[in-house]
Amino acid sequence: MKRGAGAMAGVVLLSAGAACASGSSDSSSGGSEETTLTIYAGSSLTSTFTELGKKFEASHEGVTVTFSFGGSADLVAQIQQGAPVDVFASADTANMDKAVADDLVEDDPVDFASNTLQIAVPPDNPAGVSSLQDLAKPGTTLVVCAPEVPCGAAAQTVEESSGVTIEPVSEEQAVTDVLTKVESGQADAGLVYVTDVRSAGDRVKGVAFPESSEAVNSYPIAVLSASENGDMAQEFLDLVTGTEGQTALAAAGFAKP
Repeated sequence: MKRGAGAMAGVVLLSAGAACASGSSDSSSGGSEETTLTIYAGSSLTSTFTELGKKFEASHEGVTVTFSFGGSADLVAQIQQGAPVDVFASADTANMDKAVADDLVEDDPVDFASNTLQIAVPPDNPAGVSSLQDLAKPGTTLVVCAPEVPCGAAAQTVEESSGVTIEPVSEEQAVTDVLTKVESGQADAGLVYVTDVRSAGDRVKGVAFPESSEAVNSYPIAVLSASENGDMAQEFLDLVTGTEGQTALAAAGFAKP
């Protein structure tokens, strides 16, 4: 797949604790000692995991949940380099497999959601994009994720299986950066996830295409073996995979794993 110049994006750091009130309900962790739980998660999980982080804090007195959202390839590279992380949620199995291969995961990862690609275009759709084939039209400015990023790998799979050759003007290190370029009018179209189109609201328009079924990404989550908060990390994993987490993920547009 031919590719244009890459644009690097930094990891987004968010603290769920900064976004909610300092008061909390009775702790289910059994103590009030100040603890920080660090979660690394694919950027497409930003909204849902931030919401779940607030709920987790509300039921765990003295706990602050801190997130690093970004491209899964960048996140796992940081974990491999020794970043102090309690939980890793990848937007694909390939990057989680890297952590598993390096014995960085405590137990077998658990798939908790899946996601598919959709074409994001500006609300007025100036290039008239209505299909995957339209992305190959001369003059159409397309932005995608880099191949090592889950959304980029999915785009590459769709391209190869469909026989449609696309030539993006840039490759981004996170799906949110692709979406930003479409929202700002820097691109006629971007290949992102269904969930990203939904979270953008009226800032973009989504164009579904049948070829997306060839690249469904499963999202695994795992507690890392180096975590100093293993029990609490497992509780967060259980929140994500349990009824409350699954309801929040479904509301954001994620499908079952």
